[in-house]
Amino acid sequence: MPYRRLPNTDKARLTALQNAVQRASEADYSEQVLDYKTLQETHRFLMQFETLVMQYHDNYQSKVSANKQYSKVVKTTRMYISHFIQVLNMSVLRGEIKKDQRALYGLDPHNSVVPDLTTEEDLLFWGEKIIAGENERTSRGGFPIYNPTINKVKVYYDIFKEQQMSHSFHKKNTTRAYENVEQLRSQADALIVNIWNKVEDYYKDSLPYKRLTQCKQYGVIYYYRSGEKRLTPETDRRIEMNKASQTSIQWT
Repeated sequence: MPYRRLPNTDKARLTALQNAVQRASEADYSEQVLDYKTLQETHRFLMQFETLVMQYHDNYQSKVSANKQYSKVVKTTRMYISHFIQVLNMSVLRGEIKKDQRALYGLDPHNSVVPDLTTEEDLLFWGEKIIAGENERTSRGGFPIYNPTINKVKVYYDIFKEQQMSHSFHKKNTTRAYENVEQLRSQADALIVNIWNKVEDYYKDSLPYKRLTQCKQYGVIYYYRSGEKRLTPETDRRIEMNKASQTSIQWT
């Protein structure tokens, strides 16, 4: 007899429970494999588990979609902040802006290297610094930097901050939904084990292939070991023939 193995995904867990409930509901009164208490407990749990798995799936899909948009916003914001700092440095080299005014932007007056903008925290930090620095410099009578203007940078910076909040919201929702599902997985597995035990015990006197087929109808999942011979209708026929042969010998 092949060995059984519990489902290892939420979809497979749902399928196993759904098969058990459906098959038990369709069974004749004379073939009540699962008792009323087990069937009702499974049905109630299945409704709850299905809802939470669906919520997690919906939240995950929303997060994936939001992540794609968010990645584009991050990339664009990084480009504009970097470009603005580069234009600022070129203006310093041309003598249009005094190098000491780099300090207004939080930059080293004697260093024209663009700061690290790898992380989102870097973008938040330097975006705020250069916006404040440009506003401060122009308020003192300095000519504004163009291509890009600070207003253009600010538009993308504000979009980035808004998208970051949304990104964090989707992430928290998905994490919470996942944790809700995770808390029920052990209960799902315990129910499946209980159902499979009852099913296998009910059909324990059936011939091997018939028993395998009957149990599978209730969602029991079987796997053959390496090199193990598969059960077929012929397996049952051979057993019946052997029994008939032995009975014939006993009567002779």
